[in-house]
Amino acid sequence: MKREALLGAAEAVLLEHGTQALTLNAVAERAGVSKGGLLYHFPTKEALVTALVSRVIAEFDELVARYDEGSFTRAFVEATFAIIADPGGERSERRWAAITAAAATPELAAPLREAMDRWHRREEHEDADPLTAMVVRLAAEGLWEVVAHGSGRFSPEQYTALRKRLLDLLG
Repeated sequence: MKREALLGAAEAVLLEHGTQALTLNAVAERAGVSKGGLLYHFPTKEALVTALVSRVIAEFDELVARYDEGSFTRAFVEATFAIIADPGGERSERRWAAITAAAATPELAAPLREAMDRWHRREEHEDADPLTAMVVRLAAEGLWEVVAHGSGRFSPEQYTALRKRLLDLLG
């Protein structure tokens, strides 16, 4: 079984049953593999959570790079909406699952904190107004939170309007 499928099984356990249910046995069962098969790829629960967090960070960094045409904040907004406005919601749920799994252990959450610091404390001169750029990134981050907690599944039209407004703020 491939690592990605095992990570998907871990996310499913987290989404359906919460962090207390995330055990290697539960993930192996969900993935339909032996515990030994899981341990080959992830020898500990911490290794599994680390991989969940790394995947979320890499996925977002790849999207930002894809959208970056000279403005990091524009790329950040585009990448955010590419994930949260996706009708399936899989990538948005993936982010929630990884953050939730890592939240209880500072060492596991450290890579996510470092990525967030890198994303939100960007000091490059690519945005015309750095303060507005920061406000836009923080607003996009807040939208992640609303969507993650289930209280904000918006219509496609609302996502489009929100995306446009945030980009318009950048000038």
